[in-house]
Amino acid sequence: MSVTQQQVLDCLARVRSPRGVALTEAKVLSPVTVNDGKVFLSINVEAGEARAWESVRAQAEGALRALPGVSAAMVALTAERRPGAPADARSRGATGVAPAAAHRPPHSPAGSPMARQAEIPGIAAVIAVASGKGGVGKSTTALNLALGLRDLGLKVGLLDADIYGPSVPRLAGINQKPELDDARKMIPVDRFGLKVMSIGFLVEEDTAMIWRGPMVMSAITQMLRDVAWGTLDLLVVDMPPGTGDAQLTLAQNVPLKGAIIISTPQDLSLIDARRGLAMFTKVNVPVLGIIENMSYFQCPHCGTRSDIFGHGGARHEARRLGVPFLGEIPLHMAIRETSDAGNPVVVSAPDGPHAAAYRAIAAAVRDRLAGVTAT
Repeated sequence: MSVTQQQVLDCLARVRSPRGVALTEAKVLSPVTVNDGKVFLSINVEAGEARAWESVRAQAEGALRALPGVSAAMVALTAERRPGAPADARSRGATGVAPAAAHRPPHSPAGSPMARQAEIPGIAAVIAVASGKGGVGKSTTALNLALGLRDLGLKVGLLDADIYGPSVPRLAGINQKPELDDARKMIPVDRFGLKVMSIGFLVEEDTAMIWRGPMVMSAITQMLRDVAWGTLDLLVVDMPPGTGDAQLTLAQNVPLKGAIIISTPQDLSLIDARRGLAMFTKVNVPVLGIIENMSYFQCPHCGTRSDIFGHGGARHEARRLGVPFLGEIPLHMAIRETSDAGNPVVVSAPDGPHAAAYRAIAAAVRDRLAGVTAT
């Protein structure tokens, strides 16, 4: 039997705020979302109080996960600085936790947002797959790229951090929900030899994700650190499109080994791709390269090739900006059909030309990562 919203509220009422008030009476809770045993809510406090509330967040999440009928729960802690708040509150970021000196990467001063970076235990490298705009096939590319890296013998995880439109569960044909380990961390779903985690596991496909910036930041941080990833050579993070809070949160919390920009050849897409590239450059994340998706269309019946969105724009842009061009992927019905069916083309047609194209790009990414690590 699935849990009810009232049962969730009764459970939260047994958790006390730092001032000893029942959590449900503390006037800090967002509306509670309960869907088919999955519970999501946020605790919204001022930045200066966030450190004291972190233990409350953990207690609330643990209590909900132990509640009969709850299959998954996420409690986000969001914190915003009041106008005129002192600088030390600003430096604590969305979680309100001051950075530990031992986790500061080299050349990051104590007041820098990058001072919050900390490695994820067991994960050798984290890369972001990003795009300046939506609709360019970023998630399909991220999934097939992760599979291509798997085919190179790497242990790979895939985090669907596209908060506003999580599509990896559909693309990978995942219907099950993550379980919890003894430490109450979510266990990624094992699919196609990848360890997969997505916010889509906690919400229904038709749920509108109307989240403010701090909620996005907190959710991404928790999906990175409250998940039992185990030992991975590489974690591929499918980012939401744009250059906002999600991208900055990832860059500020995890020392990214690199970012990959997805673009179509179209001028409009390339303009937004430049913005994405510029953002990662500003936060000192190496750009591993640009992929041109939907590069051309070849008719499966007559073989005629049509450059629907133009062709070669991303290659030209990569050359102009001095970053590697990783390869091109055509606009093809086989890629679309296998993606819609939850059986990506690298798995469903491993010997085909499209799988070969993704694996070639994966090899280029691996080689680029080796070069970045060496430097």
